[in-house]
Amino acid sequence: MIFTNLFTKVLMCCGLLISIIATGLPQTEGAYENEIVKVVVDGDTIYVVYKNHEESIRLIGIDTPESSANEKALKDAERTHNSVQKITTMGKQAAKYVRTLVKKGDKISIEFDVQKRDEYGRMLCYVHLSDGTMLNERIIRAGYARLMTHPPNVRYRDIFSRAYKEARENRRGLFR
Repeated sequence: MIFTNLFTKVLMCCGLLISIIATGLPQTEGAYENEIVKVVVDGDTIYVVYKNHEESIRLIGIDTPESSANEKALKDAERTHNSVQKITTMGKQAAKYVRTLVKKGDKISIEFDVQKRDEYGRMLCYVHLSDGTMLNERIIRAGYARLMTHPPNVRYRDIFSRAYKEARENRRGLFR
């Protein structure tokens, strides 16, 4: 009886292995690529050296205030009923915070989600710092970004939602 159950389990595992081999291995979710930081542009955009040329990375799942008066800053001011000056001041604070976490020359790992680029040609990534923490999440948890998830790039939406709620409840960063 024990032998029969063990034999059945072995056959099931072999069947699964044969199925994987026949259909191909599933794509590894969250595969990382190592890169070097070139510059932190603002709270949600950095430049890196990617495959031997400079690329712009837009951090997935977050939105920080604009650090200069532009069209988006005007829209954000209207939406939030804040002045453009207040929006840009908060944007500069967010960028300053991000620059405490990542600097030119730092080694980071990037992780893609479903879409690799946005409509502006920027790479869409989750960025992992050398200590293994995710930059996107740290910015939200510290209160320097609001949650901004756009399907299909929603792999960490639940983690980001919890971090955002925690930042607001504890009045961190821009929620002070």
